[in-house]
Amino acid sequence: MNHQVDFIVVGAGPAGCLLANRLSEDPSVSVCLIEAGPPDRNPYIHIPAGFIKVGHDPNYTWDFQTQPSEQTSGRSVITRMGRTLGGSSSINGFNYTRGIASDFDTWERLGNPGWSYAEVLPYFKKTEQRLGAHDPRYRGTQGLLPITDCDWRHPLCDAFIAGAAEYGLPSHIDYNGASQRGAGYYQRWIHKGRRISAAQAFLKPVKHRPNLEVITRSQVLAVTFEGKRASGIRFQRDGQNQIQTLTARREVILSAGAANTPKLLQLSGIGPLPLLDQYGIRVVHELAAVGENFQDHYMVRSVVRVKGVKTLNTVARGLPLAGQVIRWLMRKPSILSISPSVCFAFERSSAEVSEPDLQFHFSPGSYAAGIAGKLDSFEGMTLGVYHTRPKSRGFVRIQSPDASVLPVVQPNYLQDEQDRRVIINGLRLARQYLHSSALSPYIDADDFPPADATTDQALFDCARERGGTAWHFMGTCRMGPANDPGSVVDACLRVIGVQNLRVVDASVMPNMPSGNTGASTMMIAEKAADLILGKPPLPAAGLN
Repeated sequence: MNHQVDFIVVGAGPAGCLLANRLSEDPSVSVCLIEAGPPDRNPYIHIPAGFIKVGHDPNYTWDFQTQPSEQTSGRSVITRMGRTLGGSSSINGFNYTRGIASDFDTWERLGNPGWSYAEVLPYFKKTEQRLGAHDPRYRGTQGLLPITDCDWRHPLCDAFIAGAAEYGLPSHIDYNGASQRGAGYYQRWIHKGRRISAAQAFLKPVKHRPNLEVITRSQVLAVTFEGKRASGIRFQRDGQNQIQTLTARREVILSAGAANTPKLLQLSGIGPLPLLDQYGIRVVHELAAVGENFQDHYMVRSVVRVKGVKTLNTVARGLPLAGQVIRWLMRKPSILSISPSVCFAFERSSAEVSEPDLQFHFSPGSYAAGIAGKLDSFEGMTLGVYHTRPKSRGFVRIQSPDASVLPVVQPNYLQDEQDRRVIINGLRLARQYLHSSALSPYIDADDFPPADATTDQALFDCARERGGTAWHFMGTCRMGPANDPGSVVDACLRVIGVQNLRVVDASVMPNMPSGNTGASTMMIAEKAADLILGKPPLPAAGLN
């Protein structure tokens, strides 16, 4: 294979699927979307509860393993990203969370004109089809991605929300609207009992466009260059030794995610000079920040044993599970159609903080420590928490010139002292919420952290012992001014120092948005499509 298209999009995750849709709207423009993983035909992808199966299947995931660090007690943390059409939106936890206005105003203040909250809000709205109560100033109803409210209820969930209200958190707010602080049921991309991944929302409706080609099971080896102009890609199909090329008449767009995009840039000769020299890679352009500024949310989960109520630990087994399957087939509320984190809470870690900096994930079930997807044998409930805007920074770096070798991933979790302080406060708040008067009739005993973990040091030791990823990789190709040595792309997402090459995924985020990263990644892709096609930006939102 050796042919030409206008645009090559590498990676069919949330950003890549959306870009393929928007760029191919013009029938005179040809687009090729290339994905390393297989098509999204596995039925577990489309059943929300199937995340337990497909989210741990290496056929559909990139299984990254972080480097051990002091603040994880010398542990490596396994974290998985999607490797199929839809990317992580095909295997993750569904929750739709944008962040807060000041996140994006900060992006602009860091030297990125056009990325303030008022300017990106129209792109958030363009993506979504909000199904449920909403304020039209903040929410969109004409997009391709349905965002629904959870229609499944559980006594523990309702009691958790009521208990959070005891501590001053407003209930059942739209945390994607005017204010994030509060507690309630998560909004998610589940509709009529099925996962609506980016592939289902954006790619499936247009897959038969004659100007759109989708290639799966194909590993991109490198971006090719003519001088400093990106000219195309080299790639290899699964099970084939032959290396194939594809030429881009206009641009190559990397949407491979915050681990694989910097890896691909480094393999292509764009990155820190010592790293490229170490692996004998020909330098196209020295760009020291490629792979730096890596951030992820470090989640610590509190588990309480409960009594007097059936939890997922029981309902997801045997005959009760069969009953839930029947309900799902009848399109009735069922555990097969819920997110792994059913309820949310957003709160401040201290009075010194002006906006929420803690995100809580509540589930009326619990999982065996260290065993992915295995429910505990006892009835339990879980409340996970993380610092939404972490200060710790890590890196992603190749460890071989071979594209099949995964990169080194080092998030440096909890390296920053503020992150340590916030997570301790978060665990204290989690204990308060789990022991509210609303939940007290159900409390049996603290499982983790144990009840005798009361000091700051004891709680931090628990965080080091069992904390792990929230699967929110970002920041490794930071957006910023071209004269800033920490920047990789400019405010138009063009890779600095070369031509016809952009990055459009969570890599470009300069700072972490306050929540799950999927919604912000799709917003970036919506805005990027206009930038790439030379369209005027959508009018900024007027919220006053």
